[in-house]
Amino acid sequence: MKTRILTGITTTGTPHLGNYAGAIRPAIVASREADADSFYFLADYHALIKCDDPQRIQQSRLEIAATWLASGLDAERVTFYRQSDIPEIPELTWLLTCVAGKGLLNRAHAYKASVDKNVEKGEDPDAGITMGLFSYPVLMAADILMFNAHKVPVGRDQIQHVEMARDIGQRFNHLFGNGKELFTAPEALIEESVATLPGLDGRKMSKSYDNTIPLFGSAKQLKSTIARIVTDSRLPGEPKDPDDSHLFTLYQAFATPAQLAEFRAELLGGLAWGEAKQRLFELLDNELSEARERYHALMARPGELEDILQAGAAKARKVATPFLGELREAVGLRNFRCDVKSAAPAKKKSGKTARFASFRETDGSFRFRFFAADGEELLLSRGFSDPKAIGAVTQRLVAQGVDALELRADEDDQFSLWLDGECLADSPSYADEQSLEAAMLRLRQALATLMA
Repeated sequence: MKTRILTGITTTGTPHLGNYAGAIRPAIVASREADADSFYFLADYHALIKCDDPQRIQQSRLEIAATWLASGLDAERVTFYRQSDIPEIPELTWLLTCVAGKGLLNRAHAYKASVDKNVEKGEDPDAGITMGLFSYPVLMAADILMFNAHKVPVGRDQIQHVEMARDIGQRFNHLFGNGKELFTAPEALIEESVATLPGLDGRKMSKSYDNTIPLFGSAKQLKSTIARIVTDSRLPGEPKDPDDSHLFTLYQAFATPAQLAEFRAELLGGLAWGEAKQRLFELLDNELSEARERYHALMARPGELEDILQAGAAKARKVATPFLGELREAVGLRNFRCDVKSAAPAKKKSGKTARFASFRETDGSFRFRFFAADGEELLLSRGFSDPKAIGAVTQRLVAQGVDALELRADEDDQFSLWLDGECLADSPSYADEQSLEAAMLRLRQALATLMA
């Protein structure tokens, strides 16, 4: 079973070099691991908590989507979507809000920090605090639990939110799981090796300090920004201390070991700061130039970005929609017909059994569906050129017995039915591995009733 990893990117600004080295580049590398099932989303609902400028949020969504794709994120390999394109997430947020303790949310760091700041100013503790800020951990829990993520890469300041998601999910399981773990307990993934880059002034690179290096500005902009990096007053020919230079730290984040060793030796040998900055520019420009071209091409074609994100949303909803249906059932938001069916006395049962139903496709081929006694579709066959072949196949299925059947699950949470080395039919897609296994069991049981 693959490890599901989920990462959200808040859409309130333009990515800079520090974001690339600290989050984007390592996340893209991790997404290529064979055992990774990666979900990346633009956290635009979260952005509304921090920003009330619609134009800034819209522009940031565009820039961040283009940045990730230009940097090498494979939208076919991962699930890449906008949070606001998944309507199941706000609905799940409400279900989780109804079980989340206010005392738990009172302890959230962001809320407590805002309260403390108000108290220091002598204002009302909750002055200017919105329910969006207060409920932020519940929305984040919905992001994580909607897709039952196993690992959530976060900075240390976000560990508490992942722990809250665990607590809320476990409480929901206890109240409504009926012995089943509806939600997986997520774990915060802290990557100690991820680079934290210094900005132009040596402090952590941050838009708050106005000390960032643009990621996909022009080569001219990159060069002029690097020229503003603060260095000491040592003259050309004087040895420089690499370990006390944030210019060297920036170089280190992108250089090969051989490049780094050479650069260190040159600084110790008296390389001028101006020349050192030129070396850094050349290194970064070489690293970013191809991605920069892809970025600007994507920014010029927003319709293409929209198509990619809509395809990602459809992929995400393939998981979210059936799972939310299961959660609605769990809390009692059920279809009345289901209630009537389950409440009907035994003597009034219709006597329906599992059945095959054949039909003809528009292309002239013939197929069959297999339904459980309650009407649930369990299989859709491959196409046959002759309707008589369907009868022969269904007779073989019934005649040879359940033990002769082979069910093969695939990575898309579907399974196929094989008999004598021939693939005959496929199942619908299911929300997760547990649902898939349950469906395979139902299929065997339904077929067994016909074979009895």
